[in-house]
Amino acid sequence: MGAVTDDEVIRKRLLIDGDGAGDDRRINVLLKSVTKWCNSTGTPEEGFTQYQRMMGTLAQCEFSMGKTLMVYDMNLREMENYEKIYTNIEQSITSAHEKIAECKKEIQRAKRIRKNRQEYDALAKVIQQHPDRHETLKQLEALDKELQLLSRTKENVDAKLELRKKQFHVLLSTIQELQQTLENDEKSDNDDINQESPAENGE
Repeated sequence: MGAVTDDEVIRKRLLIDGDGAGDDRRINVLLKSVTKWCNSTGTPEEGFTQYQRMMGTLAQCEFSMGKTLMVYDMNLREMENYEKIYTNIEQSITSAHEKIAECKKEIQRAKRIRKNRQEYDALAKVIQQHPDRHETLKQLEALDKELQLLSRTKENVDAKLELRKKQFHVLLSTIQELQQTLENDEKSDNDDINQESPAENGE
């Protein structure tokens, strides 16, 4: 057998002594009584009385030992229960951390949704400041009609301008022809005058 450690000795002594009610001393007394009873030379009645006394002491020791074992078993069950509780607490903590992480994600999603809603509201206000599609189409149609009218007006103005250019060109041509005619007439008159002057000088 291996050497018995101090912890084992203390554990056995505590197991024997129970809750400290003197079981260790009682067993020592019982051992001495057994030794004395075995070596006794008294009468059978004295031996039987001593035997009864030893059996009572042994019963007390067994009762204390049984009670200690029951307490020990109960402590073991309590330790198992505490282990289960500890495991449950660890699982609850892990689950709580997971829920906290999920809640943080939900908060981020809620913030993003709120920001998007604010942007949508601002955009909606800007859109509301502008006319709707039907009104815009009416305005575009009116502008298109006005553009067509302006185009026709421009065409008319261009046609009149072209006509005025032609008329002005005809006028310039007429003026030039008239001027040329006048110059020719003036030259002809001068020639006639010059021809008449020599004849007069001869007379």
